[in-house]
Amino acid sequence: MGQTEPMGLYVHIPFCKAKCPYCDFYSLPADEAAMDSYVAALLRTMAHSPHTGPFDSLYFGGGTPNLLGAERLIGLAEGAFAHFDWADRPEVTLEANPGSLTPQALAALRAGGFNRISIGVQSLWDSELALLGRLHTAREALEAVRAAEQAGFGHISCDLMIGLPGQDMTHIAHSVAALSATAVDHLSVYLLKIEPGTPFYTRYAEPDPDAQADLYLGTVAELEQAGFTQYEISNFARPGGESRHNRKYWKLVPYLGLGPSAHSFVGGQRCFFPHSLEDFLAANNPFELWQTDGAGGGLEEYVMLGLRLTEGVELIKLAPLAPNGDLDSRLRPLITAGLARIEGGRLALTPRGFLVSSQVIGYLLG
Repeated sequence: MGQTEPMGLYVHIPFCKAKCPYCDFYSLPADEAAMDSYVAALLRTMAHSPHTGPFDSLYFGGGTPNLLGAERLIGLAEGAFAHFDWADRPEVTLEANPGSLTPQALAALRAGGFNRISIGVQSLWDSELALLGRLHTAREALEAVRAAEQAGFGHISCDLMIGLPGQDMTHIAHSVAALSATAVDHLSVYLLKIEPGTPFYTRYAEPDPDAQADLYLGTVAELEQAGFTQYEISNFARPGGESRHNRKYWKLVPYLGLGPSAHSFVGGQRCFFPHSLEDFLAANNPFELWQTDGAGGGLEEYVMLGLRLTEGVELIKLAPLAPNGDLDSRLRPLITAGLARIEGGRLALTPRGFLVSSQVIGYLLG
């Protein structure tokens, strides 16, 4: 696959103040000494990278990246800009939790080159935040959004979680209305999943799929009315607010991930660092730990990832999925059921189709 646009660079920060009871991501308790050692390990990793770009997006995810503090984060960003090649005006994103953001830190980060922030709001109902084990209040979340705007962040994204026990559209509409009255230009909306091995798995039954479907479709409508256009199964943006970095994942643009549990797609291969902070810190060249997870970028991935986007996939590339040459007959049941649409030579899922995307993709690839 030829590279048609700059790569994305992802830096994983695995530290959290506390583990949320629904989370199954790789994260560890924050510790000052460990964070210092981790920054040094990431800088060693950058220096040894076999891939140098060019990049046009830098994304710090986690975990709770802002726990590193502005000084460490700016040092990592400066290291990335020193070790790699960059296109003009890169997008530099930081994931952050509201309760640990200060105006001073936000101002320093903005001055240090960060221009986009993704804030883990999750809800603007305090009872829902307590249920989720979040350490911030609704008031603190809105204060963090306003502080990011005042610090000069041109792009502000917020996460919302739907399908919570006892949640209804009144709660969701309240959160959407409050956020749409701010400078937020991007919202990521996630349906709660009860993952095995998490505290939620022992506390709650699996959410009712019909109730979750109603909440998802209601949220899509609420966001559209508030001026947020859906461009991916879980992501909505005002004009110009789409995430440049995340679009690379769905459009099979190469990206490099650094840190334990971070994944990459480079040179047509899927690669990853193992889930071990201890091994990562001990390695003089952490790329010696890098493992290959097989080839990527084929037709199956194109369909699975491309159908997450509202722009969908090119019909001409789906021809191999109809060995008899009759692609129209294969797609017609999806169109008739209101799960997909064809427009401009592309197949795309509708909001109802997104709800059953796994089944639709299984049907197409079967």
